[in-house]
Amino acid sequence: MTDDEADPCDDCRDPVSDALARTVRLTVDRSQIDSQRLCPECFADWIDRYESEMQPDERPVIEDGDTDIIVD
Repeated sequence: MTDDEADPCDDCRDPVSDALARTVRLTVDRSQIDSQRLCPECFADWIDRYESEMQPDERPVIEDGDTDIIVD
């Protein structure tokens, strides 16, 4: 397959060969919600966004003194 025949990246739309493409799949309860075929550069950007968005908030935890947990 030549680059002229390659399918486009779902993000930047540049042609990308199957050997270089990466597929990101989002599934919930074993049902596929989304699938994206990305070129190496867009995949790297996707990984960077994922890592930054999955970092815990750095907001301070405010203890309110209430340690009772009520479950109905």
